[in-house]
Amino acid sequence: MIKDILVHLSPGERRDPGAEFSLSVAALFGASLTGVSFAYEPVIPPSVFGSIPAELIAAQKQQSVKAAEAAAARFQEGLRLADLHGGTRVLDAGVPASGDVFGRLARLFDLSIVTQAEPDSLGAEDLVVEGALFEAGRPVLVVPYVQTAGITLERVLVAWDGSRQAARACADALPFLTKAARVEVVMVSGERPKAGEVQGADVAQHLARHDIKVEVKRISEAGGIGETLLSYAADSGADFLVMGGYGHSRLREFVLGGATRGILDAMTLPVLLSH
Repeated sequence: MIKDILVHLSPGERRDPGAEFSLSVAALFGASLTGVSFAYEPVIPPSVFGSIPAELIAAQKQQSVKAAEAAAARFQEGLRLADLHGGTRVLDAGVPASGDVFGRLARLFDLSIVTQAEPDSLGAEDLVVEGALFEAGRPVLVVPYVQTAGITLERVLVAWDGSRQAARACADALPFLTKAARVEVVMVSGERPKAGEVQGADVAQHLARHDIKVEVKRISEAGGIGETLLSYAADSGADFLVMGGYGHSRLREFVLGGATRGILDAMTLPVLLSH
């Protein structure tokens, strides 16, 4: 059951696909929405720290505060127009710490929603996705930066490789799967199943007990797992993807698995990730 959703707000006045998409998700589930925007601390290289006037640093901080407040105000207006319950929070954080801060906060919500980072973006979206995925213990829904429509669940793909992460994602996605018109469990044939792992037919049987009609599809790997899944999603007209999020933490840095990184770099449809 999804009744409490956290969404990361992109700063400033520019369009925010994740925030817009979250309104449709909240309406679908009758959920409350909390939007979080960060007033980032100025990023000053240590080599020039002493040579930058304090007034300039203060001005940069104030500009960041104004951008965060503008994002919160825009989101609050979106809630009002959609007649949804929720609120906003503006938090101070350095860019490197924003992922940890968001991830810890996301532990108190059923789902977090973040916009995919744009190419060559200097924003914190990637850090926030990683923080939500590895720190929250809750699912994170990543929305493509090119997304313009609200949520649709006409054809949902569940990427399955028999792993713990895939099982977690499948369970976390049940509220979405029960509302989907069509669900496919997709296995990439380039991955060899390990002894004792649950196979696609078994997952389909489990989902059927939740009154979800499921098809099982095995597809051939071409150019990597992430690329294969996205290519199949495009060819099949899928509008939502569910998959396990792979990776680990190393020296306080998050290291994403290859398939997860590939999806986040090139995704063209909303992706629910669970770790």
